[in-house]
Amino acid sequence: MSRVILFRRTKVSFRDNFQRRLARPEGSGEPMKRPTIRDVAQRAGVSKSLVSLVYTRPHTVSETRRQLVLDAAEELGFRPNLVARSLAGTGSGFFAILVADLHNPLFAEIVDAARFTLAAAGEVSLMTSAALPRLDDQHILDRRLLSLFHDLRPKGILIVGSVPDMQEIGGLALNVPVVVASAIPEGLPHARTVRGDDTAGMRMVVRHLAEQGHRRIAHLGGEGGPVSVARAAAYSEAMVELGLGDHIRISAADYSEAAGYAAAQQVLDDPAPPSAITAVNDLAAVGAMAAIAGYAERTGNQVALTGYDNTYLSGLREIGLTTIDPGNEAIGSLAAAMLIEEPGDAQEREHVATPSLIIRRSSASPSLVEPA
Repeated sequence: MSRVILFRRTKVSFRDNFQRRLARPEGSGEPMKRPTIRDVAQRAGVSKSLVSLVYTRPHTVSETRRQLVLDAAEELGFRPNLVARSLAGTGSGFFAILVADLHNPLFAEIVDAARFTLAAAGEVSLMTSAALPRLDDQHILDRRLLSLFHDLRPKGILIVGSVPDMQEIGGLALNVPVVVASAIPEGLPHARTVRGDDTAGMRMVVRHLAEQGHRRIAHLGGEGGPVSVARAAAYSEAMVELGLGDHIRISAADYSEAAGYAAAQQVLDDPAPPSAITAVNDLAAVGAMAAIAGYAERTGNQVALTGYDNTYLSGLREIGLTTIDPGNEAIGSLAAAMLIEEPGDAQEREHVATPSLIIRRSSASPSLVEPA
């Protein structure tokens, strides 16, 4: 019964407040007064410091008192001014999410999971690309954006993907936590990391292809950042472990579709072309698919293909790409959870998620026969 009464009181108060604000004398020129944190505290019957905690560290306030403050804020039409808080030196109350490349669907999946986790904890996040694209398909760090975030004083920073000149982001980390997701934090020794096990993942795809009889297995990658370098090295290690070291072939590519196409064209033009290709990620694999299709039309030979990251592209019916699932949703959720933990909480510096192999039709190789 008390809940019903509270609901009715809140709705009436909001309506009365709204009508009162509309009742200014027409043409008076009197500006509509913006409610302040003091007004919210007075309406809720709590201190200003408690109201501040609700918007900056909501997990430290009980559900009952937090809802009391939020109800009062809703009645008054109060919204926290993040910029004003930053200029006052009290912190902005938001988490910054810096993404390496907005065109890569992998990062979108990780960001979605991270934002959902932050929102569930009552936290606000602001996401943007950390890099500016150039005409030559290379990316450069947007230093103006870093200056803006430095002035806004975020509560924490989540870096998603291999951002160029990542060490420069360390200037933002003024006593705030930094977590790097799906990348290696070069130049950020105090950052914590959540990523997939690239060594295990590459071993899975190479073994999967070798078990089907492939020996000439090429890799497209090695450029675009430390993760690409690590995956190329893991491919080479897996080939050696399987006794295929003499067939190691790496064609330089970054994470883009265009690079995957060009790198695949290069290896398929070899005198002894591969019968299978592994790509550094799904986007590069999609580019390789176009090159493989042209090669099949010219020669009649099929080439098996695998990607990496299990983005939504790989599951499209027209693509059907065998790939590695590093656990994107889990990586994003855990990265966000690391950001909002209390400083005193015991935690590991790096969490490596166990990947899994997703087999689709792109790696099928009917009637495969390779010379010894």
